[in-house]
Amino acid sequence: MARNATVAARAAAVTLAVLSPLLELAALTIWRTLPPEWTPAVTATPQSAAALAFPIVGAVLIFHRPRLGMAWVMCVGGLAGAASDITNALLFHSAARGDFEAAGWLRLAALIPWGICGATLTAVLPLYSPDGRLPSPRWRWVIVLSVAGLGLNILRGFVRPDPPAEGYPYPVVIHNPLEVPALGPYLQTMSVVGWTFIYTSMALAACSMVLRMRWADPVGRRQIGWPMFTFSGYIVFLLVGAALPELMWLSITWAALIPVSMAFAVMRYRLYGIDTVVSRTFVAAGLLVVVSAVYFGVGAVSSVLVSGYGQIAGLGAALFAGAFFQPLRRALQRIVDRMLYGRVGDPGLLAERLTQAIRRGDPAEALTSVVAVLKDGLAVEGVAVEVADGEPRYVENGRVGDRPRRVPLVWHGEQVGRLLVGAPGPRRFPAAHNERVLATLAPYAADVAHAVRMAADLQRSRERILSTREEERRRLRRDLHDGLGQSLSSMAMIINIARSRLKDSPESADALLQDLRAGMDAVAGDVRELVHGLRPPALDDLGLARALRELAGPGVSVEVEGMLSDLPAAAEVAVYRIVQEALTNIRRHADADTTTVELRRERSVLRVTVTDDGRGLPESHRPGVGLASMRERAAELGGICVITGEPGEGTRVEVMLPLSPMVAVGAESRKSR
Repeated sequence: MARNATVAARAAAVTLAVLSPLLELAALTIWRTLPPEWTPAVTATPQSAAALAFPIVGAVLIFHRPRLGMAWVMCVGGLAGAASDITNALLFHSAARGDFEAAGWLRLAALIPWGICGATLTAVLPLYSPDGRLPSPRWRWVIVLSVAGLGLNILRGFVRPDPPAEGYPYPVVIHNPLEVPALGPYLQTMSVVGWTFIYTSMALAACSMVLRMRWADPVGRRQIGWPMFTFSGYIVFLLVGAALPELMWLSITWAALIPVSMAFAVMRYRLYGIDTVVSRTFVAAGLLVVVSAVYFGVGAVSSVLVSGYGQIAGLGAALFAGAFFQPLRRALQRIVDRMLYGRVGDPGLLAERLTQAIRRGDPAEALTSVVAVLKDGLAVEGVAVEVADGEPRYVENGRVGDRPRRVPLVWHGEQVGRLLVGAPGPRRFPAAHNERVLATLAPYAADVAHAVRMAADLQRSRERILSTREEERRRLRRDLHDGLGQSLSSMAMIINIARSRLKDSPESADALLQDLRAGMDAVAGDVRELVHGLRPPALDDLGLARALRELAGPGVSVEVEGMLSDLPAAAEVAVYRIVQEALTNIRRHADADTTTVELRRERSVLRVTVTDDGRGLPESHRPGVGLASMRERAAELGGICVITGEPGEGTRVEVMLPLSPMVAVGAESRKSR
């Protein structure tokens, strides 16, 4: 039985989906064949769009949900619109042929389907969207009000006396066979009351959708968004069309969009872009209205003040309106964002809030502020920031879930972490707004992630410096005690023995002194190795520029700009070691044809750049010990070392070392030497 009922429902839906557009197309064909004197000024109305679109969309919905009452309402409402249009078309066709009696009865017959289609558009569908149920039983009075208004207008059409021939828009007055002349004085009142009821029911139906959105869960809000948007637009443009008939096509267009939005809502499509549509529509409409007002206002004033210079006035108006266009667009965008998203609607305000939070704490605390502001601004269940570091740092606010959206955080071309965005939370239209929020706040998050990395690098560098210093002290103590100390003690013993044998056995003393000489050479070699480990001798012998050229060797271009003679010793060692490590990596891994080392001295910064045209960094690149040591050497002096490169596009190592607080120290150290 259930299967047979489903088949019958689908067959009926297909019949309605085919019949209604055919009737509407027949009506349009009849309109085109009428003589000009019997052709109405307006032949297409919103119910024409409903006749073409409603049954087709309703049939699609019925195929998926045969018991969906709202889909049947759409089919019946569309069929009623088609019936009204074909009846009206036949009315004028009969009148054009001279059959005025049939035309009179057809006019009355067109009123009933007109009322059914009108009730569907103005009250029933918006009240029952998107789940086929009323918000509450109290809203039935809105349907009663709509039916009452339409009923009054239908009754007025049934009892209307024949109008006078003078001023009648057609060649012959079509007689009303059911006219009641005694009710003529009351027809205007019936029309006013009827249309007041209709427009009031439309406004209340739109309010019901707003309340549904307010009470709904996140999925329900996304579903109700599209129908609310299209119904609101239909009401607005219907009123505009009533005042300006030449703009009736706008209400016809929006009436055709209503069933499409209903289909999206009922089928639970992921309607994440509705707020973008709403936002851009309001912004575009606001720009059109305000810029047009500015243009015509300035043009009018200019025409009055500079009479006879119409072209100049128009040009001035255009320039004046254009000057206000961009600031106006931004202001309207902020207003719409605040309307749609509340206090977190303006990404600029979120950025200011985030800036204040960052200023109040250290990088670790700032990272917590970042995820808190992002979670609030994106209206999601959770946000997390994962900092790419030697010891990965993970900060989460809320719950991002198992399948979060991953947004890379890039700082000066280097990925410093990832932003993990959870599922949408219980706020209206969050997802399209996410793109504006992410575009505004992601750079701040990348800056904070980089600061966290730098702070962690600095802390590790300090720890390594302390550890290295202690290890160096231990090594020096061991080398001095076990090496130089033992050698000097041995040499002292040889000297004593040589002195004791000098008188009795000069030959033996001479042999001992020769051994002493060899021992002294060995000690000198040990001292040289010890000194070389502390500072490359080439820096003192050749200077930084020549030392780098000797280090680079043939095939590597070394370019130097600025004076380097007064650089601090620490800066010279750092640059030498960083370039040494970079060149070693290029020779081992890059397979490069061209390598360039650039050293540029600026007023307060020493810049070092090492570039090659080799393989670049792989996509799954992880910094090793060598790259980490380069960053640490720069960080020890308060500078930065950035390593970038795309696969197949070479690698670039850029180092920036501050010189202002270091030059004086370097000069003093050189004087002391």
